[in-house]
Amino acid sequence: MISIDHDAIAARVHRLVARDPYLGPYAEVIGQRLRRVDEAAARLAPRGFRLSDAALAHQRYGLHRQADGWVFREWAPGAEAIFLIGDHSGWREDPRFALRRENDRGDWAIHLAPETLGHQSLYRLRVHGPAGGGDRIPAYARRVVQDPVTGIFNAQVWDPPAPYRWRNASPPRPPFPLVYEAHVGMARETGGIGTYREFADTVLPRIAAAGYNTLQLMAVAEHPYYASFGYQVSSFFAPSARFGPPEDLKALVDTAHAAGLRVLIDLVHSHMVNNTVEGIGRLDGTDHQYTPPGDRGRHPAWGSFLFDYGRVEVLRFLLSNCRYWLDEYRVDGFRFDGVTSMLYTHHGLEHVFSSYEEYFGDTVDPDALTYLGLANRLVHALRPDAVTIAEDVSGMPALAASAQEGGIGFDYRFAMGVPDYWIRLVKDTPDEQWPMGTLWHELTNRRREERTISYAESHDQALVGDQTLIFRLIGPAMYHHMGVNERHLVVDRGIALIKMIRLITLATAGHGYLNFMGNEFGHPEWIDFPREGNNWSFRHARRQWSLADDPLLRYTQVGRFDREMLALARRWHLLDGALPQLLWEHQADKTIAFQRHGLLFAFNFHPTRSHADYPLPAPAPAYRLALDSDAPRYGGHGRLAPEQTYRRPHPGRDEIKLYLPARSAVVLEPV
Repeated sequence: MISIDHDAIAARVHRLVARDPYLGPYAEVIGQRLRRVDEAAARLAPRGFRLSDAALAHQRYGLHRQADGWVFREWAPGAEAIFLIGDHSGWREDPRFALRRENDRGDWAIHLAPETLGHQSLYRLRVHGPAGGGDRIPAYARRVVQDPVTGIFNAQVWDPPAPYRWRNASPPRPPFPLVYEAHVGMARETGGIGTYREFADTVLPRIAAAGYNTLQLMAVAEHPYYASFGYQVSSFFAPSARFGPPEDLKALVDTAHAAGLRVLIDLVHSHMVNNTVEGIGRLDGTDHQYTPPGDRGRHPAWGSFLFDYGRVEVLRFLLSNCRYWLDEYRVDGFRFDGVTSMLYTHHGLEHVFSSYEEYFGDTVDPDALTYLGLANRLVHALRPDAVTIAEDVSGMPALAASAQEGGIGFDYRFAMGVPDYWIRLVKDTPDEQWPMGTLWHELTNRRREERTISYAESHDQALVGDQTLIFRLIGPAMYHHMGVNERHLVVDRGIALIKMIRLITLATAGHGYLNFMGNEFGHPEWIDFPREGNNWSFRHARRQWSLADDPLLRYTQVGRFDREMLALARRWHLLDGALPQLLWEHQADKTIAFQRHGLLFAFNFHPTRSHADYPLPAPAPAYRLALDSDAPRYGGHGRLAPEQTYRRPHPGRDEIKLYLPARSAVVLEPV
């Protein structure tokens, strides 16, 4: 019998509702959700065990070396026969390498002599099932490689003579994450696919020098289609071999830790690739092993398979995957991808979330919500300093509240409405019509009891078919008019606005900030991976770092602004604690001013009108100019004297007067 502390659950619900009284009518549903997580944890880890003990499936399944040889084990309850084929069998079904069913749970296993397999031997499974069968990559394979000639994927034995020797511990968890989202493969400047080693040697120093404290890596788990950005995963325990061997990924993480960078990876537990051979969706010859049967097991928009979160073996698989990356590669946490798709049976498709009822109705998937609660509980039990981030656009309440406070347990959630709003504003609204009140609302509209990470744009806004913000602002002029000694109206506008956009997004962020690789210096154009539609070109699947290194180009100035903006945020602990307090907003003047952590931020978004002796509320009696977006070193016009001070002209009035040039922003620090 499962023992649940109902009083403790009631106390957690009470704390949550006390912070948001609008949740009161749903207190019973919230309590049921918390009980489901507790009950699932108790089933997975009965008395005498811990949840972390249920997350060791990767140590039982897959290929493992033992003192007397090798053991291979696979969970395939629907299979009728399984053979281990590969170099050792001439790629034929050999009775000597037939797996035997171990139990009625569906475990199959085979023991092999030591000489049967060796380092870099290739293998796969041949499965016979009720609906046919065929070749399969094992679900727990730790390395999968693609033949460069045939394009065929196979599992590979990875048993190097000596294990990787770790040298550096993870840095302490920062008070607020400054996240640098990156993709290893497209991080090189020349054509082709970048490697873990290249990234560690050439890109990590840039990230550290730019002032970020957290690296978020995309596309780590193996995926057959490179252009999927790593979001159509086939082998959940295998780091992508196209970027190098496992030791090189470990060296990347180790090097990042030495540079003071914590490392998060994208964890795609929202769906799986639909490839039959490479994926796990039809591994045992049925359509209901890791997935729900029939249409319930398919994502209607992504063409992928969905996980059956209500099945204990699937929970063990996913929880073990969380633990594997923490233990084996010493990552510091995860960005959980596609959380909205997981949470709702309609997957959030063509859906506008406009009321609390939608967060607690029949379209919420209770099994997926339970899994997310378990995953957060596990990650924080294994690594209390680890970070989990939810990619959710729906605004599900309590997603990023701790379990003790009645939540699902994510440390942060992305403020995904912010980049969407910036794109709409830049794309659809002339500068002179930008609504200051709406802008402030969109930047600060968040659940106060949950921690959020804001960003002006991520990889989502840079994909082919869309454009980065700066490219949308400047367009083709970026090809010809980015010289530091040239003045061009379109370029001047774009650079002025991109600096203001990034500064106000950072300054109003809840508890963290994110930037996508290259956007810190205004990388032009879009991202497009090699595919049939572009003749398999790498032209847009790279980062042109040389643009940022050329002192004759204005990319250097944009990058310098980003670097010094982050330095100011770190120096003042900007996102640690207090949220921004609006001091002034004026639609006709296109001005916004606010205070945070003692700093005063003033923005003039007006395209043509500068404001002289502009009065603003001033909580402190005197200020010094700490950051000026219009400074020449940042590509501006230099309309303000550097390091000037501002004092209240009237002792009895809490205001100062500023000169606010058009399309510029200033940050003032109290003297």
